[in-house]
Amino acid sequence: MTSRRNMLFGTAAAGAALFAAGCTSNESNEDAGNGAEQAGIADDKPGKKVTIGFAGPQADHGWLNAINQQARNRAKKYEDVTLESTEGSNDNAQQIGQIETLINKKVDVLVILPADGKALTQVGLKAMRAGIPVVNLDRVFASQQAYRCWIGGDNYGMGLNAGHYIGEQLKDKKNARVVELAGIDNLELTRQRTDGFDAALKNYPNIKKVARQAAEFTVESGQETMAQLLRAEPKFDALWNHDDDQGVGAERAIKQAGRDEFLMVGGAGSKRAMTAIKADNTVMKATVLYPPTMAASAIDLARALGQGKGVGGLAEFEIPASLTLYSAVVTKDNVEEYLPIGFT
Repeated sequence: MTSRRNMLFGTAAAGAALFAAGCTSNESNEDAGNGAEQAGIADDKPGKKVTIGFAGPQADHGWLNAINQQARNRAKKYEDVTLESTEGSNDNAQQIGQIETLINKKVDVLVILPADGKALTQVGLKAMRAGIPVVNLDRVFASQQAYRCWIGGDNYGMGLNAGHYIGEQLKDKKNARVVELAGIDNLELTRQRTDGFDAALKNYPNIKKVARQAAEFTVESGQETMAQLLRAEPKFDALWNHDDDQGVGAERAIKQAGRDEFLMVGGAGSKRAMTAIKADNTVMKATVLYPPTMAASAIDLARALGQGKGVGGLAEFEIPASLTLYSAVVTKDNVEEYLPIGFT
């Protein structure tokens, strides 16, 4: 998961709303003349048939599995969309081969979530040079020439919003102490989440981050690393955990240690985390979204590209070059709204 921060922002719901019917009807497109198809607005009505190739990494994580489900479910919504999906792989060479197969099939548009954006840049370039527009999903290619549109989450924004939420909860507490359970430290996304978190905490001089440990985005690493944090820090006021999957293990360690003096904020937005937030009977009080609905929006963008249409709510005829989704904070006050998009 990789973000590009200084781009057009919007929630996942707002992203989907860009494609809503009613902005420009099909009838008005026809009346406008030959150029209307290019200037038309993509809506739910059947149009030109589009074959979309979808290639993502192996779904070995709850969020990645949700990405696949969102893409497939969105494609089924449209009569005019045929989805050609690969099995997904974390092996760069294998994923490149899968994408090349889709290129050879002459799909109309490609949606690619690369296992490694830099390593797969050349195959993105190959598709674009073959006249196949690429929607680069989340993990960004090294060259903007390798994609027509990028859509993804905001890792820096995740950290920023987690920090502000914790800051507001602790702003009146003297000498407040917080700890951070990060993800994989050699990933840029992990550094971005930490940078955002640290930037937010600078707004609260009464709060000090006293510890940070990196886990591996797995249940096992979450439990082991959280146990180490708990032993090292006998008392603190808040914990930010970067990932709700590793949070399963973190919560096990917390329960085993019998600790409940702090509040916990998760990351990504799993259904399990949201259910705990709704119950409000554990340390889990919030999670910051990294919405897998971006895959559904990527299908919408690909369909619009394949049909030569734009999106509603914008003055421009063409779809944007990039869309960065907003990292909303889910709390007990708004959890009912977000539960339907929580991933398992």
